[in-house]
Amino acid sequence: MKSFFQFLRESTAVQQATRLGLKTDGHGGWYDNKGEFVAKTEKGTLKFFNKRQRVGKQDPPQTDKEKNLSATSSAPAAAPEEPTQAKAAPEQEPQKDPNAPVVLEPPEVEKTRGTLTIAFGRFNPPTTGHEKLLDTVSKSSDDGDYVIVPSRSQDPKKNPLDTDTKVSIMRQMFPQHSERIVNDPQNRTIFDVLKKAHMDGYANVRIVGGADRQKEFDKLVNNYNGKMYQFDNVEVRSAGDRDPDSDDVEGMSASKQRKAAVENNFDAFYKGIPSSMSKKAAKEMFNNIRLAMNVSEGWNMWEISPIFDWKNLRENYIKKNIFNIGEIVENLNHGLVGRIIRRGTNYLICVTEDNIMFKSWIKDVMESKKEMPNVAPKDRAAINARAKNVFKKDLKGTVVGINEQKDTKISGVPADQRLIGTDAHFKYVKSLVPGSDWGKQFINKYRKK
Repeated sequence: MKSFFQFLRESTAVQQATRLGLKTDGHGGWYDNKGEFVAKTEKGTLKFFNKRQRVGKQDPPQTDKEKNLSATSSAPAAAPEEPTQAKAAPEQEPQKDPNAPVVLEPPEVEKTRGTLTIAFGRFNPPTTGHEKLLDTVSKSSDDGDYVIVPSRSQDPKKNPLDTDTKVSIMRQMFPQHSERIVNDPQNRTIFDVLKKAHMDGYANVRIVGGADRQKEFDKLVNNYNGKMYQFDNVEVRSAGDRDPDSDDVEGMSASKQRKAAVENNFDAFYKGIPSSMSKKAAKEMFNNIRLAMNVSEGWNMWEISPIFDWKNLRENYIKKNIFNIGEIVENLNHGLVGRIIRRGTNYLICVTEDNIMFKSWIKDVMESKKEMPNVAPKDRAAINARAKNVFKKDLKGTVVGINEQKDTKISGVPADQRLIGTDAHFKYVKSLVPGSDWGKQFINKYRKK
């Protein structure tokens, strides 16, 4: 019985022979319109046996040896000489191997530009702290070639302003950067921005963000360089440390602004507004934020500004009131949407529809009520099942496939050896230490017998 791949190979040979106008004998042999044996199916492609074929000219008669090759389909084929001008014949193009692995590569684009500097963030709402960020991005750019890309995330608690409103406010707050602030529905994630930069012909990219997100971005975007986009260099630069508890510009954050809004503290809110915006416009934004956050219906600080109520966020997470396996979440830093496949102590491991795995701190995600885009309902079950079994995180933080390790159903210390102070736990710990006396006693015990 023929395998599926054998069928595909034979189909490829049939298509090639059909283009050449050849007829089959039903056993892998092929004849021209004069009844002369010319080729045979071998490994999915046509192998020609008349070594004296000449393109554009009548072939000389076959020798007795060549005729014998057509007599039996199981006889090994002689290595054919490459015909003169064979490369010019379109019908003799090499066939692709259906068994060849699919390699994910970005499309080839001529690199005609230098370095693009990028700032990707929530800006919800924009503050004087963001003004410092944008100024740093401008100074870090080469010849003023930079873009500011606000994320498309929106929810009543952590992202009350919709993208259009947010961009309009930012252009009013930061007029010196208004032309560089991009409002493109296609820029859902940092990957979307990088893929566009690749297609625009940039050779390098430089991403500028807060120091607390530098490591996360550096690992994520460099892992997929050469797969989703191609740059000679991907640099992630810090815009400086941010202290959310300080009263100066460096400490001003969107979290503080949202906290001031729900507490109806306009004076504190106005401290985070750049001088370029009037007090009247700031008051209007303040009221719009309160309206979008539905403060009249009640609120929890750990949902609005987690940094000010970490204890309750952690407690709700431990009790599994939020962020359970199988749920869909969105990372607020880079915009990726994925399904939770693992719950850590204070972090989540998630997988997107494209099998991109990312790690997120629980303070940096929000629950997404929408399904992962571009995935048919019938395919979601298969993706979810595959995601649960594909990835595992080792002690170094490196993601590897489960099949690449000798995985067991035991996580850490076996259940019967976990109680500290027992002999079982003592023996287990000593067995992990090379040269432990317990291991030697065990060996000597059986050696004496």
